Amino acid sequence: MVLILFSIVLSLSLAAGIAAAALARWDSSSIPTALARAGVAFGSTLSLGMALVALVVAAWP
Repeated sequence: MVLILFSIVLSLSLAAGIAAAALARWDSSSIPTALARAGVAFGSTLSLGMALVALVVAAWP
């Protein structure tokens, strides 16, 4: 179950990073700026998702 949750969180984080990069490029940002925004979106989504997974695993009876 934990591996499934990890893979879901990783997939959502990748999607968030890709979406952030695409939206930044669509807004006419430079490539380094778009990659920086993608990295921030990926990292923050992954951190929050892993914290939620840890909370679920810790609270599981």
